[in-house]
Amino acid sequence: MTTLLYLIPIALFLGGLGLGAFIWSLRSGQYDDLDGAASRILIDDENKPK
Repeated sequence: MTTLLYLIPIALFLGGLGLGAFIWSLRSGQYDDLDGAASRILIDDENKPK
């Protein structure tokens, strides 16, 4: 029973940390252009120098 006193706050802290990381990624623009990377692979770059 005493282990729950340690595990519940740790789980809440890790959940909050994950939620904070997700909100940070939304605000920093990580999900702005979801279709760009998918269509960029279809573009042929023959004229681009290597």
